[in-house]
Amino acid sequence: MATVKVVVHGAFGKVGSEVLKALCAEPGMEPVGAVEIRATEDYLSLPDGSGLIPISSDLSDILARCRPQVVVDFTNAEGAMAALRTATASKVNVVTGSTGLSESNIKEAEDLAQEHKVGVVIAPNFALGAVLLIQMARQLAPFFDYAEVYEMHHETKIDAPSGTSLAIARAIAEGKGGPLKAPKAERETLPGTRGGEYQGVVIHSTRMPGLMAHHEVVFGAQGQTLSLRHDTIGRECYMPGVMLAVRQVMKSKGLIFGLDSIVSIQGVPDAEL
Repeated sequence: MATVKVVVHGAFGKVGSEVLKALCAEPGMEPVGAVEIRATEDYLSLPDGSGLIPISSDLSDILARCRPQVVVDFTNAEGAMAALRTATASKVNVVTGSTGLSESNIKEAEDLAQEHKVGVVIAPNFALGAVLLIQMARQLAPFFDYAEVYEMHHETKIDAPSGTSLAIARAIAEGKGGPLKAPKAERETLPGTRGGEYQGVVIHSTRMPGLMAHHEVVFGAQGQTLSLRHDTIGRECYMPGVMLAVRQVMKSKGLIFGLDSIVSIQGVPDAEL
């Protein structure tokens, strides 16, 4: 099996550094370059001590020097879109987990993938447990008229609500086939107390130290509730999903949004492992 050459965009970030570490240990994959806006050197030591790779603040420069097949991006919405435009124009596939992408950003990514005939994976969450939670929420939605999502993250997360909580709400609305019921307070003494709302699914966001990434869905019906919850304990939990996405994007043309089409409750096809 040919080795997949990968560039990490956002290499000094908390997730980007985990991606570099995972690539060093993953059979059939090779980190060949890194991009980081804060880069001051020309080369970066790999975390396993196996050598040096080129690093730059300029993705175009790294693509020309390293000629990768895939760019893995964990930056922010602005950085992700810049990487998508640059990489796809160079016929390089892209996997991104950057949060805060708008509907128009996602549509542009789809257009770029089609125009340049490359693969693009955008995933709100690469933790396989979170992906399964989204699938279960979609399947349960037809049986309930009320649902609320509670998402909790560290205090430095830049967007609210999280991309995962929006993906959960979107899946619930799709499973229901329309909006759910979201009761309004007759008298709201503190504005915003009921949280945000997507298609009748109310979303509550918490930001404070001591948290990483946590999502809970509560469905309500007469006399009962049903809860689903996923907790991220360490960022290494994202790596199996990222590696899976890198393999899949090599075989795909066009946009894949979310890992739902790769991972299902029935499991991962052997061909994808």
